[in-house]
Amino acid sequence: MDFNLEKDIVFFDIEATGLNVIKDRIIQLALIKYTKEKPQGEELTLMINPGPVLISEEAFNVHGISAQMVANKPTFDQVADTVWDFIGDADLGGYNSDRFDIPMLMEEFARAGKELSLENRRTIDVQKIFYKMEPRTLSAAYKVYCNKEIENAHDALEDVRATVEVLKGQIKRYENVDWVDGDGFTHTAPIKNDMTAIAAFTNDKRTVDVTQRFKYNKNGEIVFNFGKYNGQIAAEVLTRDKQYYHWIMDKDFSAQVKQIVKKIVKEHGGKKQSS
Repeated sequence: MDFNLEKDIVFFDIEATGLNVIKDRIIQLALIKYTKEKPQGEELTLMINPGPVLISEEAFNVHGISAQMVANKPTFDQVADTVWDFIGDADLGGYNSDRFDIPMLMEEFARAGKELSLENRRTIDVQKIFYKMEPRTLSAAYKVYCNKEIENAHDALEDVRATVEVLKGQIKRYENVDWVDGDGFTHTAPIKNDMTAIAAFTNDKRTVDVTQRFKYNKNGEIVFNFGKYNGQIAAEVLTRDKQYYHWIMDKDFSAQVKQIVKKIVKEHGGKKQSS
């Protein structure tokens, strides 16, 4: 089954030195790009030297990639242009990608001097479909939807291939199935071969960033979801308290959070000048 695409989409998977999306580094990156011209997909796989960041024992026990295996590989900075050009303006998809792979990739690009914005991209986190419909792991999802076993789990390319096959299986299984949410409301057949519909189903519209530092209030305004200004309107706080803006920009907040903060200040400042 080919995806019904109105825009390119890149599914990808990351193996890393650890689970901290800000401090850890990518050591393997696998991407498959689907376009109308190439509906079967175009693959790109890279092994990456994490520089001074050590591979944790916990991470090694999962993916089996040692420091020796990546010692002579290029750094992310050296492959950033290749990855950037491969992704282009495509939508992004993966398994648990909203909380891990996408923010980690954004951090790596930020260190390389590139700003990966999600503003005009849809994200397809296959795990969210699975967890809502059949809560389990990628291996279990592959068995449920594809009736197969992953032969080489936690190899990035095998995992991203499995993720794509799982999504295709989910579309087939749920295309005419209604979903009843936690509040008892029925949603008519939310899963279909339509990336816009799938993105709407998987994304939580209440949160603004993947680290959940910001959220929307009932009026649709962006408010802080942490710290001393928790619940307060971000535009008002950041305009009033310049030190807090600089504190956020200087601390270990994600690249996405800093993008949002800069955008809020720029837009709110423009509104003040025109009023």
